[in-house]
Amino acid sequence: MRKSGLPEPTGPYPPTDAMLAEPVPDEVQRAQEDRLRKVWKTPKGWRYWSAVNNSEVGKWYCMTALAFLLLAGVMALLIRVQLAVPENDLISADRFNQLFTMHGSAMMFLFAVPMFEAISILLLPGMLGARDMPFPRLSAFGYWCFLIGGVFVIGSIFFDVAPRAGWFMYPPLATKDPGPGSDIWLLGLSFIEVASIAAAVELIVGTLKCRPPGMRVNIMPLYAWYVLVVGGMILFAFPPLIAGDFLFELERSFNWPFFDPTRGGDPMLWQHLFWIFGHPEVYIIFLPSIAIAAMVIPTVARRPIFGYSWIVLSAVGTGFLSFGLWVHHMFTTGLPSISLGFFSAASEAVVIPTGIQIFAFLATLMVGRVKMTLPMLWISGALAIFTIGGLTGVMLALAPFDFQAHDTYFIVAHLHYTLFGGMVFPVIAGVYYFFPFIQKKKLSDRLGKWAFWLIFTGFNLTFLPMHLTGLWGMPRRVYTYPTGLGWDGLNMISTVGSFIVAAGFGVFVWDLIRPKKDQPQIERNPWDAGTLEWSHDIPEEAWGVRSIPHVTTRYPLWDQPGMVARMDAGRYYLPDAEEGKRETLITSVIDATPVQVQRVTGPAWITLAAAGFTGGAFIFPTFHMYPPAIVCGAFAVVCILYWLWTSTARPPEADAKDVGLGLTLPTFAAGPSSVGWWAMWITMLGDATAFASLVFGFFFYWTAQPDFPPDGALHALPGLVALAAAGFAAGWGLTVGARHLNRGGAVQAARLCLGLASLAVAGGATALIGAVTPLDPEAHVYPATLWALAIWIAVHVGAGVIMLLYCLAGSIFGKLTPRYDADIWNVTLYWHFVTISALVVCVILGLAPGAL
Repeated sequence: MRKSGLPEPTGPYPPTDAMLAEPVPDEVQRAQEDRLRKVWKTPKGWRYWSAVNNSEVGKWYCMTALAFLLLAGVMALLIRVQLAVPENDLISADRFNQLFTMHGSAMMFLFAVPMFEAISILLLPGMLGARDMPFPRLSAFGYWCFLIGGVFVIGSIFFDVAPRAGWFMYPPLATKDPGPGSDIWLLGLSFIEVASIAAAVELIVGTLKCRPPGMRVNIMPLYAWYVLVVGGMILFAFPPLIAGDFLFELERSFNWPFFDPTRGGDPMLWQHLFWIFGHPEVYIIFLPSIAIAAMVIPTVARRPIFGYSWIVLSAVGTGFLSFGLWVHHMFTTGLPSISLGFFSAASEAVVIPTGIQIFAFLATLMVGRVKMTLPMLWISGALAIFTIGGLTGVMLALAPFDFQAHDTYFIVAHLHYTLFGGMVFPVIAGVYYFFPFIQKKKLSDRLGKWAFWLIFTGFNLTFLPMHLTGLWGMPRRVYTYPTGLGWDGLNMISTVGSFIVAAGFGVFVWDLIRPKKDQPQIERNPWDAGTLEWSHDIPEEAWGVRSIPHVTTRYPLWDQPGMVARMDAGRYYLPDAEEGKRETLITSVIDATPVQVQRVTGPAWITLAAAGFTGGAFIFPTFHMYPPAIVCGAFAVVCILYWLWTSTARPPEADAKDVGLGLTLPTFAAGPSSVGWWAMWITMLGDATAFASLVFGFFFYWTAQPDFPPDGALHALPGLVALAAAGFAAGWGLTVGARHLNRGGAVQAARLCLGLASLAVAGGATALIGAVTPLDPEAHVYPATLWALAIWIAVHVGAGVIMLLYCLAGSIFGKLTPRYDADIWNVTLYWHFVTISALVVCVILGLAPGAL
């Protein structure tokens, strides 16, 4: 028994060949299948939209991201029509600014990153032999947030109120822009960023904890490795942008001067925060596409991937180095020469791990028996186009060349060669490769080849001339240009090419959506691949896998004979659903040893309601409608609390369950053994990154501005700062004490500690706000920064108080007990992070004035 009183896993593991060879009676198989089919049944009719299965949510995600791609493509066509001839007045300057701003924003925020998450939600459980992701309702919540936020942002173009300061929203152009456009961009995309982080948490925890028994980290599919790397990059890249959005919106709404140089602010802070996000995002987009190639290439080569470990290390190295490149976009801002040299070298260095991955793929193809398929055709096109984009990237990494090419159409060409070759072509390859897994039908080879050659030819016709257009001096983001500068013919060629690309996408989309009911279902594993997702059921079943296998190789369908037949027969783990609950296995992080049976949530409307109210909390402030925003925020909290109370960490009807092959696993876990604890840890890691970005802002002003703080400035009241620090420390100690007391059986004492902790931290937050109340945040960036830090902590304390009271209520009403205490473990972990952040703020407010 564990210290908590919960049972340990018992029974034989790993299974022997004799155990796996034992047959399962036909009548037992049929009964098990009937129970599984009933439990995992997808809702019908209008209830279909309450589904949370990864298979359904992933499809919604993919199709929505595709729709946003097509809308952004239409905007690109309008831009090219405007630029086809000089001195064109088809589109006004203001509308042109809206079009290029929304085109870039939609491609980056509504297609590229969401499409990676959509594909991963759809495919990853199959690759891992899991029934579903660990938090299906979180996936559904993230999708509805993405849909609501995306429609809100992209819909603004139809009402002539779209943002128009560029997808990077540089101040002061964006901060001073009249109308709601900048607010739509800031708040709408912040809402979408929340959805992206939610999906990243789901994918990271799923990869770490939902692998099949035996699938150690060194044999899991390369796609899963890329999911881990990219998920981690999202956790560290998106929070700085969220922090920047927070400061930006405070300036837009309340006139706090974070980016106003006349009051001590600095627009350069926004560039730093934006590009700390922006350059890693290029690799967040690129690496998942490399992951698709890593799944396709071994299949067409008919052999395992060459250099598996080198590819993994290179992917990790690419992710790490990508965070040292952000100044690559700021070479022309007047930075010191030593900074230019360092970041130029880093920009060159990232080529090394990228090259290792590409050469490993080429080596696999060279030593294999390649069968040229349609997905491989698209991968080949991707490698060709991305290589050109990479070579121009090396050119731009050299500061002297960048000085000349910056803000010209050379940059536009480089960006599109990188993103089309590094993202669009591989994703389309993935669609053709995985479509039989998703829909049990194949797409047309003939239409696929037409689409490829139209897009490949049109793309090069569009963007190859832009290198020359840029070198001849044409600046980007201009809505027209005079004749006689040598740009006329090149722009016309680019415009013609863009319509050829559009024709190619038309063929591809038609192939995707055309009726296929008369088309026969494919045979199982039509590509004869070796990875686990191709063990899928034909015809399709909603349960994911019939039974969860024991995996000992990287390509189990090639190397473990009889696996699929045993999976179908229910010879492996969790072959049944006797209790009528949706379940999947949780395994250890490194060795994938079975540790728990995880109950996963089923269809529900509460995720849609929570997303709708959360959207209102973000969208209403765009129009300075703060009371409705507060009401929506309150209802969102209520929905989320109801969701958590009714479907997570509920005491099970039995402490353990026989999962098959003689193995018995616990049905409840708390602390580091539980997926909820891992989700909280990963979420708070991202939150700490956002907080660190705000602290970076404070010290950036200190080093960059001579009047930070200005002479005679008021400071935070030291007595209240000390009181706040004491309150936070006391609240943290009481929370930790409550967890230990509860586990030890002292329930009443634990409840008292939870109540006192709520009062202590609430008092600390009140004191912290009181400490900065005498300061005028509109007068100078110094008081504004102190106010921003205090507000950040106060909001987190408010959320933490709700969590403490939730645990108190759980203890009173029997949801939280000494035996089943996952909630208080997770809340304690939250308070570890928040307390550290709060004490850092107290140190800054209390000690920085003397140090500065």
